[in-house]
Amino acid sequence: MAAAGTAAGPTGPEPMPSYAQLVQRGWGSALAAARGCADCGWGLARRGLAEHAHLAPPELLLLALCALGWTALRSAATSRLFRPLAKRCRLQPRDAAKMPESAWKFLFYLGAWSYSAYLLFGTDYPFFHDPPSVFYDWKMGMAVPRDIAAAYLLQGSFYGHSIYATLYMDAWRKDSVVMLIHHVVTLVLIVSSYAFRYHKVGILVLFLHDISDVQLEFTKLNIYFKSRGGSHHRLHALAADLGCLSFSLSWFWFRLYWFPLKVLYATSHCSLRAVPDIPFYFFFNALLLLLTLMNLYWFLYIVAFAAKVLTGQVREVKDVREYDTAEALSPKAGKAESSRATAAQPSRRRG
Repeated sequence: MAAAGTAAGPTGPEPMPSYAQLVQRGWGSALAAARGCADCGWGLARRGLAEHAHLAPPELLLLALCALGWTALRSAATSRLFRPLAKRCRLQPRDAAKMPESAWKFLFYLGAWSYSAYLLFGTDYPFFHDPPSVFYDWKMGMAVPRDIAAAYLLQGSFYGHSIYATLYMDAWRKDSVVMLIHHVVTLVLIVSSYAFRYHKVGILVLFLHDISDVQLEFTKLNIYFKSRGGSHHRLHALAADLGCLSFSLSWFWFRLYWFPLKVLYATSHCSLRAVPDIPFYFFFNALLLLLTLMNLYWFLYIVAFAAKVLTGQVREVKDVREYDTAEALSPKAGKAESSRATAAQPSRRRG
């Protein structure tokens, strides 16, 4: 469905700020909002929830049912598609145990990012080129366009599923606790931004984050397939190297450059200009800032890994979320995949 355009500001799209302008204007707006808030306690929060939050119980039920659906679909795809594919390609036991997780995430994020890209570039929504426009016509309880509502349902239910999957289905890694926090923060942002009708900026946030996950899982899949059948496959090795480079560059560009300068600038500064008494200003900006800090945390892993490659400490690309040592599978997380892969090839040790 083609989206209806949003009116631009009085002088057209606002130029993207610098980091210095983001800090100066965003911090200044936040301080001014704090000083001007006569009642910022729990009473105001309760009134804000009652007056501005619009989320019907059937919508929450549908979200929960879709999350269960993702879990069931992943289980079916893993047992009927991904594991047979790993066996047919004769992957190493360790790679066969992790491949279904990456294949599942790759397919979801590729579809989700493609749909977000369609909304931002294939319709009349101006949010990417003019991020402040996400607040120009904001109204309490405004209708959510169906195309954006569909994206929210798919993404929100998937992150609900991902919380369970991180604990009980995925391979447990040394950053899995941070990943779990990330999923919880993302789910809270998705649900609350829908309830408060901040769905326009939400689509921009999802677009800027999903592309890195596409490249991450693509890289990991090529890492797993490059040693299939007991031989080295140069095409997959090259794709893994290029994917790792592309992933590193896109992580910085989308999550640490565009995300702060487009999203944080719009939510921390431009939102107050368009809607002076915009509800839950500090709550949403605090969560978005936490998301930025987690992006920076993972970027430090990427930089550390790149440094090891450049200094010769690492000679080839391995799992790009496991830089120092191989991860230990949790008794809860990933044990089903690892036990089946080991049972399928009992004569080979897990490497």
